[in-house]
This record gives sequence, structure tokens and C-alpha cells, in this order.
Amino acid sequence: MKITEQLKRPIREEMELFEGRFSNAMSSKVALLNRITHYIVNRKGKQMRPMFVFLTAKLLGKTNERTYRAASVIELIHTATLVHDDVVDDSNKRRGFFSINALWKNKIAVLVGDYLLSKGLLLCIDSKDFDLLEIISTAVREMSEGELLQIEKARSLDITEEIYYEVIRKKTATLIASCCALGACSVESSEAEVQKMRMFGEKIGMAFQIKDDLFDYGKQRIGKPTGIDIRERKMTLPLIFTMQQASPSERRWLKRNLKKYNTNKKKVKEVIAFVKSKGGLDYAIHKMHEFQQEANLILDSFPASDAKDSLQKLISYVIDREF
Repeated sequence: MKITEQLKRPIREEMELFEGRFSNAMSSKVALLNRITHYIVNRKGKQMRPMFVFLTAKLLGKTNERTYRAASVIELIHTATLVHDDVVDDSNKRRGFFSINALWKNKIAVLVGDYLLSKGLLLCIDSKDFDLLEIISTAVREMSEGELLQIEKARSLDITEEIYYEVIRKKTATLIASCCALGACSVESSEAEVQKMRMFGEKIGMAFQIKDDLFDYGKQRIGKPTGIDIRERKMTLPLIFTMQQASPSERRWLKRNLKKYNTNKKKVKEVIAFVKSKGGLDYAIHKMHEFQQEANLILDSFPASDAKDSLQKLISYVIDREF
């Protein structure tokens, strides 16, 4: 049995029902849109974000209609950001399949992303789920800020560890934090419980992004060849730590390679080897495990349940995944 199927065990019924509801939530009267959204639905990923919504709801109460809406909203918003990201990154593949922009060009991809974003927000408004709307709108704002902050810092290669954490908190962790906050909110938890679960999701999100950054230094994986972050001058944790450890002359060499030779495969390999030799990967792995431990500590405060067990496994899965 796949690990994701094991994780879904306490929420198998909810996830099956969710499939249909999510598909309906994307429907449109425009034939072209329906063709594209059908393509998206049929190439769905691991659906980790809806899983976080349902498991959090089950951890704190009983799933209901609001939980299904929360899961649909988060998946609509997440899908919209992926479609837009592929345009921004000029990426032709997503999870091993052609991206929307590769098949239908950038203009249509941007409009599809906008459509999915609006469908997500309207799903909350139509049901007067204004508390859910506030959570998700904050996440959308923070994701945009995180991406722009990363682009701004990539130009100068001037980024501290603190700024890096701020970037990934906004860019990645905020959406997973929102999943957990939405799940908690959907079952009428206390404000303290909602905030606790938000923090739980944020810690997992931080670990998730560090793991993602580590892939750039390892084996090739689906959708992200080794060295792509270096080619795009993205200052990830292994590189930031290496910059801090390097001598002034080594730092100048690194910056020169990143600025002038970031598309040169031989130079990129040299940078990767240098980062490894300076302990950049080991440091990032250590920090990833710290965030993992912090997430587990939050979860430890809840009584034993199937949902808690799956969430613990989900934390491990985030760290151990191969792509």
C-alpha cells in the first residue's frame, strides 16, 4: 500500500467525497475552461493539502460541510498558484505531465489561474464562510509577498538565514498553515486551537520547503532537475550557510559563479560540490529536523487518535519523500 493511502485511512470516505466536490467546484459554462480543469483534475498530485484539512478537522472534532468547502477552497487556491508558478518559472512540466502554459500558452494559463483563485474565494463568500475567507486571503497575500521577496533578494544575492525563513514561511509554509487552520476552524474549535494548528502547519511547511531545496543538490526528480535553483539564483539554506562559512575569496568565487556562470553546467556542478564540502547540506538537514520536531511537539499535546497517528506519519512523509 502506498504511504499516501495509509495516511488517508482515517479520512478515506471524506477524500472520496471530496474528489467529486472539488471537480464540481471547478466547473464552468465555458467549454475551454472545462477542458483545462478536466485535464488538471485527471493529473492531480498527492492531495496533501486537503488531507491536512480533513485530518486536522478529525483531530479536533467531526468533519462537516464546512470542512469539505475548506478542503475545496485550499485545493483551488493551491492549483491556481501552481498554474501561475509554471508561467513565472517558464516551466513546461508539472508532476511529469505538460503544464497548462505548455499546452495552452501563458495567456490562457494566467486566466485559468485567476479563474481558480476567484472560484476558491467565491466558494467561501457564497456560503458566508467569512472566517475561512480571512484565513485563505491572508495566505494568498503572503504567498505573493514571499515570491517577490525571493526575487528581490536573488538579484543581489544578499540574503540572511532570517530572510530565507521569512521567504519560505510566506511562500510555502503559509498555505500548509492555512490548511490546518481551516480544518480546525471548520469544526468550530477555539481560537487557541486554530492558532495552535496554524503553527503546526507552519512548522511542517518550513520543513517541506527545506526538503524541496535539498532536492536541488541530490538526484534528479520529477519536475525539478538538479541545480535549477542555482541557475535561477535562488538563495536556499545550503547556499546561505556556505556563504557564511566561506572565506572572503571563496565568497567572491561563489558570487561570481552565481551571477555570471549560473547557466554553465560545469560551474553549477562545482558550486554544488563546494556547498556539500562546506557542510551546507548537513546544516539544512539539521534545520529541517528541528522544524519537524517542533511540529511533533505541538501534536503531542493532543490525545491519541487515528487522525493524530496519520498526521504524525504525514510529518515523517514530508521529510522522507523522494520527490
